[in-house]
Amino acid sequence: MIILGIDPGFAIVGFGLVETAGGRARLVQCGAITTPAGVPLPTRLMQIADDMDQLLTQFRPDAMAIEELFFSNNITTGIGVAQARGVLLLAAERRGVPIYEYSPSQVKQAVVGYGKAEKRQVMDMTRRLLNLKAVPKPDDAADAVAIALCHARSFTSRLQSPDAARPGSGRYNPRKE
Repeated sequence: MIILGIDPGFAIVGFGLVETAGGRARLVQCGAITTPAGVPLPTRLMQIADDMDQLLTQFRPDAMAIEELFFSNNITTGIGVAQARGVLLLAAERRGVPIYEYSPSQVKQAVVGYGKAEKRQVMDMTRRLLNLKAVPKPDDAADAVAIALCHARSFTSRLQSPDAARPGSGRYNPRKE
């Protein structure tokens, strides 16, 4: 299974492709979609959509795992990220790629084993779990790889769960708030 992990943003969208087979995971590719500052938001969203479509076409992932939106104090930035996230969700949905959402604490729990782990701990465990010499760069790509790993580990455990076949058991649900 190839999982596309996405760390959403409108200046930088981190992506990480992880292939899983037989309980093992390997990094296929990671990087970032970047859009230039000072360009109108609709233009940036179009670039994100085009680049995402290219990723989906090239790698044909079996699933997309994306981080749930987390608002801090800057609501203006959060709105832009939400719009970019919508573009990313739409691109995957159009391609028929199943979408799974995870909160930051779910990612930390799945990768480190502790839902309140620090970012550096998540990055180090991501490196270790994939037997990498260094943490993926940029940080947004490392986050996306961790999100893909989260899905790989969560999806495997859901296969053994009685809820696995239940609608809404991890798949993106547009009615969810």
